[in-house]
Amino acid sequence: MNYYGDPITRLIEKFASLPGIGRKSAQRLAFHVIAMDDSAVAELAEAIISAKRDVKYCSVCCNLTDSDICPVCANPKRDHKTIMVVESPKDMAAYEKTKEYNGVYHVLHGAISPMAGISPSDIKLKELLERIQKDTPNEIILATNPNVEGEATAMYISKLIKPLGIKVTRIANGVPVGG
Repeated sequence: MNYYGDPITRLIEKFASLPGIGRKSAQRLAFHVIAMDDSAVAELAEAIISAKRDVKYCSVCCNLTDSDICPVCANPKRDHKTIMVVESPKDMAAYEKTKEYNGVYHVLHGAISPMAGISPSDIKLKELLERIQKDTPNEIILATNPNVEGEATAMYISKLIKPLGIKVTRIANGVPVGG
């Protein structure tokens, strides 16, 4: 039943269609937007439109950026001979927040999952292989998620890269010693 009228109901439905947003959260967001002043709503709408219009893949690592090359790849102080392979831009951001890793990344935008119909051609694997052939890194660090899909993706990539003579390592996971 439509309690609020079509515009609010439509806004709630649009928010609810976003991942991680349930019906109650969508309602809270919709009512918050309705209560915002017009300029703040216009800024929010422009930020969404701008992000959709201006964000693209980095031509080197496939991270999301608003320029041809992302800030990490453009940084000459980074170790460009060590590439950490991650599943998503969120994973890359998590590693960057630690401020411990000084190499560069490659973002796959997914993981191999036959059950979900995601094959190697559906992720940025071809771009990784082209990059490896062009740049010849010293080490590839596989930092895919520690789940079935992430492990399968890491194993697949490892089998493709090891014959090239490049060192392939897997990020550690599990309970630390003394934990």
